[in-house]
Amino acid sequence: MLRYLGIRLLEGILVVLGVVTIVFFVTRLLGDPTLLLVPQGASAADLAQFRRALGLDSPVYVQYLRFLGEAASGNFGTSFVQHRAAVAVVVERLPATLQLTGASMLVGTVIGGVLGILAAVYRGRPFASVIMLPALFGQAVPSFWLGLMAIEIFAVSLNWLPTGGSGSFAQLLLPALTLSTFTAASIARLLRSSLVEVLNEEFILAARSKGLAGSVILFRHALRNAIIPAVTMLGVLAGELLGGALVTEVIFSWPGVGQAVVSAIQMNDFPVVQAGVTVSASIFVLLNILVDMLYAVLDPRIRLTR
Repeated sequence: MLRYLGIRLLEGILVVLGVVTIVFFVTRLLGDPTLLLVPQGASAADLAQFRRALGLDSPVYVQYLRFLGEAASGNFGTSFVQHRAAVAVVVERLPATLQLTGASMLVGTVIGGVLGILAAVYRGRPFASVIMLPALFGQAVPSFWLGLMAIEIFAVSLNWLPTGGSGSFAQLLLPALTLSTFTAASIARLLRSSLVEVLNEEFILAARSKGLAGSVILFRHALRNAIIPAVTMLGVLAGELLGGALVTEVIFSWPGVGQAVVSAIQMNDFPVVQAGVTVSASIFVLLNILVDMLYAVLDPRIRLTR
């Protein structure tokens, strides 16, 4: 177990390093931030002095090596716009993103799990097809369009919910439901397929021949074996939710990391972009490692070895 955990942590560090490297060089293609930050009409000497102050006068590879050295100690530089530590800008927005992501994951898992179980139990009947229609819809519709439609219907036309912001359950409801749609659809389809396969296994037929109740067979025997692929999917979906939260946060004016990163991209605020992506990538890697650790808990037959 410890050996496997060490290998996964090393792989995770390499993944984060790769993501950070790509983001570092891509941000340099966005343009020169000094042109946005200095007053109009500034002289060439003023621009050169400002670049030196920001550390942008060195060659790119020197900036990269300097960035890696500082990032290893948790220092991602100072925000060009807010003039404070970039990691502080991200950390103060992180609770809002985690709240939105956690609520979306919870709602999506519950709805998707219920739909998947019902579709598997009533497989082959028209009712099962009706149940899976929302799953098809959820995987086909982009979240940004769904978010705009939700605002138009529930906030503008019906005036039931606010159009955006944070701080109350009503403001959380629309973005959480929007972000959870893809999660619910994915879990429902995967759990349905996995559960149908398990229900046709010989040990399930043996349990039925012994006269066990259908609920006991479903929840104690079948679901425990069928849920493992869904747990794997949850680890992947958690990372996708962190990425999808960026668009959702902008649409609903949710003050999370995604909105901070978008604002930083617009202002070429490289340190904030790099800090935000690094934190998100690290959370994604840790979630996937946690999912791997859960395998042994859900199914003792699984051994985390290479």
